Amino acid sequence: MILHCVFCNFRADAPVAQREQVLQDLAALSRSLDGVLGFDFGPNRDFEKKSQSFSDGFVIRFANPDALQHYAIHPDHQRLGGQLCDLCEGGADGIIVFDLETG
Repeated sequence: MILHCVFCNFRADAPVAQREQVLQDLAALSRSLDGVLGFDFGPNRDFEKKSQSFSDGFVIRFANPDALQHYAIHPDHQRLGGQLCDLCEGGADGIIVFDLETG
């Protein structure tokens, strides 16, 4: 399984409604694709005070690397990813992505 973990440093002036909408749209897209096992998103509570600038994030669980690749090249993902970048501090630099391969 692949855990696709995305952490967002949203711009202070990015409207909350737009932030929530793009995450909801990514969730809907993900849930429509074969090989996606789950999608969860929410605010960063940062209990350990290690990632203050990253206010929100999401995790997509993919059955395998091929499912992740299919998602990555999907035109709707690319469009939504562009919207997400537009809402983040520094564009794409305001996003951190980890793809963790798990048991």
